[in-house]
Amino acid sequence: MRCALMTTLGIVVFAGSALAQPSLPSTFRARTVASPEGASIFVRSGGSGPVVVLLHGYAETSDSWGPLATALAKSYTVVVPDLRGIGRSSRPAGGYDKKTQAADIRAVVTTLGYDRTSVASHDIGIMVAYAYAARYPDKVERLVVMDAPLPGIAPWDDIVRNPALWHFSFRGPDAERLVRGRERIYLDRIWNAFTGDPGKPDEATRNFYAAQYAQPGAMRAGFAHFGAFSQDAEDNRVFQRTRLTMPVLAIGGEKSFGAIQAVVMRNVASDVREAVVPGAGHWLMEESPRATVALIETFLMDRTPPSATVSRPADERRVTPSEFKFSEGSGAGTGTSGVSGIRTVVLKGDPDRAGLYTIMLQVPAHTRIASHDHQDDRVATVIMGTWFLGYGEAFDPALLKALPPGSFYTEPANRAHFAETRDEPVIVQITGMGPSSTRFVDLATDPRRSP
Repeated sequence: MRCALMTTLGIVVFAGSALAQPSLPSTFRARTVASPEGASIFVRSGGSGPVVVLLHGYAETSDSWGPLATALAKSYTVVVPDLRGIGRSSRPAGGYDKKTQAADIRAVVTTLGYDRTSVASHDIGIMVAYAYAARYPDKVERLVVMDAPLPGIAPWDDIVRNPALWHFSFRGPDAERLVRGRERIYLDRIWNAFTGDPGKPDEATRNFYAAQYAQPGAMRAGFAHFGAFSQDAEDNRVFQRTRLTMPVLAIGGEKSFGAIQAVVMRNVASDVREAVVPGAGHWLMEESPRATVALIETFLMDRTPPSATVSRPADERRVTPSEFKFSEGSGAGTGTSGVSGIRTVVLKGDPDRAGLYTIMLQVPAHTRIASHDHQDDRVATVIMGTWFLGYGEAFDPALLKALPPGSFYTEPANRAHFAETRDEPVIVQITGMGPSSTRFVDLATDPRRSP
């Protein structure tokens, strides 16, 4: 999985200068709006036409929207606030749950004299945008969400098990002390972990955002956005009872959320269009501004009635057994044991990347797999043959259970297990939430190790 973008100055072109810091158009007007929820929200706006609100995410400020704001301002009124606690907005002690922040955004919209708007969002911004659309559904014409999960909405529980998301739980006075004066080091880790291009964000952009987050109280406020996730999850489960009906565009970076973004939104909305930005990681405005802006502009201009667009998901697939293309060779592959002779086929997703995946393993007769585990939580079904599976730190025949075709079993994250086939080959189908991995309890039994 991966996190957000934005703040002030200069002018941004799609190609972007390597030395230019992120900024909104210089013609945008700035003001501060007092939210009834106890925050002062800094907002800039410009352009003319239908209103579009842009909500940024973490590790950035509203300036990250420079490429999109510049393009949209030709035909739309663009409203770009800094979220509570970030950039030039105030940093109150509380109110970082996304339901409260939705009220902040509503105050911005109405104070500026607007009512119904479209909303585009990224990273933590999509959590605020979803809460806004759920609280004020008649005030949102179209909703764009980009590359982030929603707390409490499937597959949230699987996503947060990803070790790369340790920063979701990193907060408190000691965490603040650890990063004080080292904000750039902390943020570099987030930018680097979720980019599809090691050069993005560039140096000027990183220095700009690091300076913003080094302001007094800024890291505390940033951490508070994550600290509110448990409350957000409770609120979202209530919001989920009433599905969003406005058109929703779910965009994922190919090397980040990808098609999973649409999977998330189909759990809360009835009219979801799906888009994946090729080659991009999480930082879409930094890595692929042209492609991302084009997707959003096309979506905002599309006036197709919702009933005409609620069709099959773009990633639907129907495959018969004769169409499976099993790998040839060693059997090695992410999410597998790597035992020689095992053949695999990836049916959906990619076990190397964040998101849902399904693989099928064809295991020869008389194969033994030593005790090992995987970092992701997985479920499996036996398709053909009788599979013998056990749980434990060492292979123990006494703990094996015979699982005939149709049997179901689980491979909990980091839970050691072992298996074998006997006089017949076996096919098993496994589904997990990537990225996956395989770790053998006893390294000497790892078939992938060098002699």
